[in-house]
Amino acid sequence: MLRDVVHDLTTPAAPPPAPAAPGERRWLRRLPYFLLGVLTAILLPVTGTMLTNGYGLHPAASGVLAITQVTPLLLAVRRPLQAWWIIFPADVVGGFALLTVPDQEQPWPWTPMVIIGYLALSLALGLREGRRTLVTVWLLSGAVGALFELISQDRSDGTPVLLFVLGGIVLLIGGTVRERRDAQRRLAEVETISEAERARRTLLEERARIARELHDVVAHHMSVITVQADSAPYRIEELPPQAREEFGTIAAMARESLTEMRRLLGVLRSDGAGNDPERMPQPGLSRVPQLVEATLRAGVPVEWEIPEAVNRLGPLPQAVELSAYRIVQEALANVVRHAPGAPTHVSLTTTGSHLGVLVINYAPPEPASVPLETAGTGHGLVGMRERVRLVGGTVDIGPLPDGGFRVAARLPLAAHGAAAESGTDRPAAGPEEMDIPRTPSPPAPDG
Repeated sequence: MLRDVVHDLTTPAAPPPAPAAPGERRWLRRLPYFLLGVLTAILLPVTGTMLTNGYGLHPAASGVLAITQVTPLLLAVRRPLQAWWIIFPADVVGGFALLTVPDQEQPWPWTPMVIIGYLALSLALGLREGRRTLVTVWLLSGAVGALFELISQDRSDGTPVLLFVLGGIVLLIGGTVRERRDAQRRLAEVETISEAERARRTLLEERARIARELHDVVAHHMSVITVQADSAPYRIEELPPQAREEFGTIAAMARESLTEMRRLLGVLRSDGAGNDPERMPQPGLSRVPQLVEATLRAGVPVEWEIPEAVNRLGPLPQAVELSAYRIVQEALANVVRHAPGAPTHVSLTTTGSHLGVLVINYAPPEPASVPLETAGTGHGLVGMRERVRLVGGTVDIGPLPDGGFRVAARLPLAAHGAAAESGTDRPAAGPEEMDIPRTPSPPAPDG
């Protein structure tokens, strides 16, 4: 215990702060230096004069005591504990020095200047040091005051008790302010870490969901490869033995890959996500009209357009169809939640090598419409970007000048894995690249 107390008195609780760190409150950081500078400039000559004229101490001794009792206050902002190690012993020496002169009916052992300077130092200590250090400093000042009371009860006029009480109050105030400030700083750090973790968790959850859906797409193709490789020797007549062996190897590798994918899927679904809806067939572009109808029933006037060129494309890569469907689904869900009643336009276009998805909602015609949600988590937008990146496409998401919102995605129909594997994002495609209007005419309120 004694070792801990000695360690606290000799080791500052925190490193000294910067004298004037840049920031909007720079003047506030410099204010303590200014106040202590003014206090030092006042106390230094007053202390020397009072010790010489008021107490009758030798001028040389008065000057030395004034310097050692007052000037260390300039260190109190950055190094209050070191300043205490100079001022407190100097105050004690000053009390003993005043015993060598006749009693002048002045306060003893602490002069008024000592009390003022020590209270300022106590405030600086309370704002910087820990509880145990403050309690130790407080008890030491009380113990020394009690010692002076025992030495000369006739000369003492209660200043030791006064300094003990006032010093304890100032130390308590400073310590309370410091602990509150530390708690606020820790809370801000926790909130910053929580926000970063929340964003990371959102991204990982969306990627896990995409991985589960991608498993269904790839597993289907791997199953077809396995069946075709197993049945090839029976479907193709006069197949050479080397070819039969090759087909058997292909089937075995496909089955092994499918097993590994199912094992991975089990890990992804270990959080209880493997519910019945996850086992349903993945949706595609054929179910976009159902999304529009559901949105219409929710009271949102939607105008949608799927040109004949899109219908003539035939079967699309399943990952592209799923990404397009999810983008439309999330965009319409955002309209229902954040802009109920807003005229909305949904269109799918194609340039032959890319599929364009555009969802625009305009400002609601009635300003009195109350959104179901006034602030979102951003999960949906993260999911859109991850799905587009998965297939190697680009997406442009942002508000419109008139108060609406726009989601425009460009998904490649061939070699869609190259961009995703490269790990780089291309610049977002504008509506001109997808042959879709930037701001189509708002649909009629009745949809």
